[in-house]
This record gives sequence, C-alpha cells and structure tokens, in this order.
Amino acid sequence: MSTPLNIVFMGTPDFAVPCLQALIDSAHTIVGVVCQPDRQRGRGKKLSPPPVKVLATEHELPVLQPDSVRTDEFYKALQALSPDLLVVVAYGKILPEPILELPRLGAINVHGSILPKYRGAAPIQWAVINGEAETGITIMQMDAGMDSGDILLIERTPIGPQETAGELFDRLSNMGGATLANAVDKLAASALIRTPQNHDLATTAPMLNKKMGHLDWSLPANKLQSLIRGLDPWPSAYGFIQGKRFRLFQPEVVLQQTSEQPGTILRADAQGLLVATGRDCLLLHEIQPEGKKRMEVATCLRGNPIEPLSLIG
Repeated sequence: MSTPLNIVFMGTPDFAVPCLQALIDSAHTIVGVVCQPDRQRGRGKKLSPPPVKVLATEHELPVLQPDSVRTDEFYKALQALSPDLLVVVAYGKILPEPILELPRLGAINVHGSILPKYRGAAPIQWAVINGEAETGITIMQMDAGMDSGDILLIERTPIGPQETAGELFDRLSNMGGATLANAVDKLAASALIRTPQNHDLATTAPMLNKKMGHLDWSLPANKLQSLIRGLDPWPSAYGFIQGKRFRLFQPEVVLQQTSEQPGTILRADAQGLLVATGRDCLLLHEIQPEGKKRMEVATCLRGNPIEPLSLIG
C-alpha cells in the first residue's frame, strides 16, 4: 500500500459532510479542517457551527475558521500543518493560487457534475432544470479558474424522471464521499491521469434566485416539470391562484391538448391540479399555501377550494 497522505480538508455545508467522513474512515490522516465561520441562524439569531465543523469536532480534528483565506496569517497556519494534499468540497470561497500550490500534491475538488458541463455554484439544480438524463461527480485538480482544472476521476449516475434537485443532492453527496476516497487512494499511489478539460464544451451553473420560481405557463409541460423539480426544495416554483401565492411541487406531464390558455386550471381534485401549458398539461400533486406546510393537493382543497378554469398567475 502507498504511504498515507496528510490532508487538509476544506468544506462547509451538508454536501461536504460525507466527503469528510470518507476521509476520516480512510487510511489517510486529516491534519486540519477549514470551514467558514459560525453563522447566526433561526429566529433567535443564535450562532451555529456549519455541518463540517460539527463532524470535525466530534472526531477531535483541529478546525480553522478564517474570515479571509487571503491573509498571511491563514497561509502560515496551513503551512504549519504540512499537508500533502488539500481537499476542497463546497467550501464557499475562491482560493488564491499560493494556497492551491502549497501542498506537494496541490488541491483537488469534488464537484457535482460531469465537467466541463455545469461549472459554478448550482450544478446539481441546473442539471435537473435542463432535463439532463445523467450527471455525476468529478474529482478535479484545482487551478486558478472556476472549476476549470484537469479532471482526475468521474463517476456517473442517471437522473430519475421524477427526481428533485434535493433528492439528487443527497445522492451525489454520498457518491462524492465514495468517489473522493477512491481518488485519494489512487492519487497517493500515483495511479491517476490528469485529463485537461475541453473548455469549448464548458457550460455554467450560476446561483439560483427566487424569481426563477415564478412559472411561465406558456412553456411546454416537460420544461416546466424539469424546472419545478430543479427548484425543489429551494427556492421552489410558485404561482398565484385567486390572488394567493402557492408553492408547487411533484409535477407530472400529461399528454393532453386543450384550447384553454396556458395557466388555466382544468381540474382541481384528489389527483391534483391539472394545468394547461404551452404544450400538453401539467398535473401538480403537491402544493403549499403561503404560511402553511407542504401538502397533497387533496388535503389543501379541503380548506382552500380552487375553482376549475381559474388561472395560475
């Protein structure tokens, strides 16, 4: 077996937790964990640690939480750890070149797409929104660009026809841990080949925003179905029915033509809301009235009757 590596792990949110756990369970040594500072959360604005810090603390790993990664103080703190490798998973900040080049094996990143497609902050959501049949995990050697470094390893997986971005997020998070562990073992044994990305094939995956959720019913039903799934659980799709805002979930394409204008509710019953679109129809199985919990349409209709042939604006 190759010599175990000394690793500094950099990550912050839930997505990074299985990757940290995979390294904890490996033969390699985690000499330090870097995550973003604790943030105020909830109505009480109580300071809460990020998920990666919680796991690191449980395993008594040293944790650094710098306000900035561009200070001499932080660079010297990393240097003192003498890492062989830097592993970065959804850390949340762009790292300067001196830090990327500090370990003898550089820095690698776990990215939730098949690069060079979907570089950026929301690769999982955009793959669903765009109706992709598959996605995956890419282990990449980091450079100064945005997700533009050489590819070390790719693991692919199909996207289910009804799978939401949230469900896919959880699957890829766990897949990321297993793929990372495999890649680090191979890297330690000098058994990985660096493959440059074809930058001409690159696409971007910018951050989502709440305005994206206001549906344009003139779009075809299959496009709307992918968009609703891609925005679930956040920021979620929505429309206005009888002047009230409703979040919309669990869409199903119904191959049915109608002369009614897009956005017309053709049926509202226990099966869901059947809505006319620019092509075919969309059956929504779950809905969330403003200020209430997400629920099946049948449950919602008992307290909020919705008239057929009304419009979702």
